[in-house]
Amino acid sequence: MMKHIKPYSFQIFMVAILTLGGILLELLLPTLMANVVDIGIVNGDMPYILKTGGWMIVCAIAAVILTVAVSFFASKVALGFSKDMRRSLFVHVENYSLQAFDKIGTASLITRTTNDVKQVQDVLHMMLRMMTRAPLMLIGGIILAISRDPGLSLIFLGALPVLAILIFIISRKAIPLFGALQKKLID
Repeated sequence: MMKHIKPYSFQIFMVAILTLGGILLELLLPTLMANVVDIGIVNGDMPYILKTGGWMIVCAIAAVILTVAVSFFASKVALGFSKDMRRSLFVHVENYSLQAFDKIGTASLITRTTNDVKQVQDVLHMMLRMMTRAPLMLIGGIILAISRDPGLSLIFLGALPVLAILIFIISRKAIPLFGALQKKLID
């Protein structure tokens, strides 16, 4: 499987860098808003409020642009990977004997070369977008929370194990359902 991902190393690198840039911009927004309240509103400094508000708009637009770019590169990787995977599967299936075709079944082969590869493509796309974003956002959020209010950030840290347990429980329920669905598609 890695041989199918390796040609897309640059795009994967771009996903990571652009995701990091977008997260930094998104995490900058609460700090800018806090400055608007703490400095601009408290001191009645309208030019500061407008200037900082302008920077907030710039950060938000830049974050959206980076998010679109991340989605573009993640899509290129996932689509290219699935194209290469289908090609490899086709070449592999071409070498099957007639007995192997009869044993496996045409419907099963079609499902594996279309639906299963599509599922892998979707998982790869989601992993590139979410699995890079979630840990970076978590780390950045924790750093920002601790730097802003160490006492309040303890609540945040206390909620993490609860969220992890919920994700684990939901995953344990969903994975068998996915397997059952795949089996029904083959039958």
